[in-house]
Amino acid sequence: MSRVVFVLLPGVHLLDLAGPAQAFGTAADFGQPYLLSYVAEQEQVPSAQGLPLIADTEWPELGPDDLVVVPGWRAPTLRGGPELSPAALERLRAHHAVGGTVASVCAGAEALGQAGLLDGRRCTTHHELQDELAARHPRAIVMRDVLFTADDGVVTSAGIASGIDLALHLLAVRHGPALAAQVARAMVVYARRNGHEPQASAMLRHRSHLDDTVHRVQDLIDARYTEPLPLAYLAASAGVSERTLTRLFTRAAGGLTPLRYQQTLRLERAEHLVSRGMTVETAAREVGFEDARMLRRLRARVLF
Repeated sequence: MSRVVFVLLPGVHLLDLAGPAQAFGTAADFGQPYLLSYVAEQEQVPSAQGLPLIADTEWPELGPDDLVVVPGWRAPTLRGGPELSPAALERLRAHHAVGGTVASVCAGAEALGQAGLLDGRRCTTHHELQDELAARHPRAIVMRDVLFTADDGVVTSAGIASGIDLALHLLAVRHGPALAAQVARAMVVYARRNGHEPQASAMLRHRSHLDDTVHRVQDLIDARYTEPLPLAYLAASAGVSERTLTRLFTRAAGGLTPLRYQQTLRLERAEHLVSRGMTVETAAREVGFEDARMLRRLRARVLF
């Protein structure tokens, strides 16, 4: 079971914390349980909304499959805000160094910057704090007007509710788009938001439309993307002709046909598996390609 450790600082925004915690907690309902932990410099942490929170002062043991998330806090400016201790910053660096994922919501990007994890990497934060983040950490590549970024195991999201988008992206990459869609539906959130960031998961990137017919077909592809899914079968499942489905799908999904959408899901999952040490050949078989040649061609065309 993977663990998610939330690092709480004084003035933490409840939604910055509760959104991702709810998403990872809900994943257990669909067969992917996460152990949630909360750590802080002191046992009681005041929140921005006045509700005091209780946290552990000792960090649990972490492995490469675990996540560390720093929720944001109320901060008109980043300067003068709460800071992690040198020991906690070293924890963040050490977890990333062994292959673990470190993430932030909103102002939490400042903590990642203090740890040096934003240097040379794409990142984002709340739109009111982006200029200051760029000034305080000039080696960071601050992306504006995006919901979240993912770069070499460092994942950052914009303001407040975008932490939910970040969590859904991580669930989609780690467990497949169907799981992320199930979690989103259970939470009754709009699962198809994206900020036109290339690192966004395919499930989010090509779901920003309102065509129910296409969403039903995408639900089917999401759940069975490793299987052969002929266009005739997809069209029959949707109750439309093949020609109509192709027309509706390409219009709604940014020009992708159902086959290209399925290939995008396979490629995204294969990239994750390769990043975890799996060979290209094994990853290709795992996601449904008959051999690795197609995967290699797709990887050469697309940069995630």
